[in-house]
Amino acid sequence: MAIVTLTIDGEQLSAKDDESLLQVARQHKIDIPTLCHLDGISDVGACRLCLVEVEGWTKLAPACTTRPLEGMVVHTSTDRLKKYRRMIVGLLASEGNHQCAVCTVNNHCELQNLAYDVGLLYVRVPYLYPDKHIDASHESFILDHNRCVLCTRCVRVCHEVEGAHVWDIAGRGIDCEIISDLNQPWGSSESCTSCGKCVLVCPTGALVKKGESVAEMEKHTEFLKYIVTARRKGEWISVDTDEE
Repeated sequence: MAIVTLTIDGEQLSAKDDESLLQVARQHKIDIPTLCHLDGISDVGACRLCLVEVEGWTKLAPACTTRPLEGMVVHTSTDRLKKYRRMIVGLLASEGNHQCAVCTVNNHCELQNLAYDVGLLYVRVPYLYPDKHIDASHESFILDHNRCVLCTRCVRVCHEVEGAHVWDIAGRGIDCEIISDLNQPWGSSESCTSCGKCVLVCPTGALVKKGESVAEMEKHTEFLKYIVTARRKGEWISVDTDEE
């Protein structure tokens, strides 16, 4: 591990070379929007919302998977990036069936919050209105593919934290979807421990508890810091639920 010096949005900073640009930015109160990122699980750069501009690079770089380099000059909030982020959120909205007014996590949805943050007033591309199903076979939870944005948080938390690896991705392109076990109904999964971690980390209403009404369910992810810190450092920490 080495210490490097870089510049983010005109501010000269020091960082460890094994951190990500996203970690460095957030340590210095520089906001970069994300959807697939979650502290406590690995980063995959799936949502592309954390793209940043690096001077001298021809392509935009995902901040969550890019390491800082000596002398790097990074821009996180240019007009180009704002346009791209607004376009990405619009595409996510158009590819699913997101009916916010009747959603269990209305007003508690990260995709909805991102739409406000990036200034998405309307979607410029045609809606696809895909014919997707709902899996309510589990006794406690529901999987609604209509609201899934393929962030893979559920896949990673189930594999890396719970150790069950119930979830995976099947299909290609627009036909990609989250599946349980070998594409079996969630309720018949023999590997699922019914822990509910996947439901809590889901940023939208794709995974919810049964019995929750419209706008009633809030997602809390602070338990990940508690578990991961305990496992890695052998320390049990107190978690402030108001932090997230």
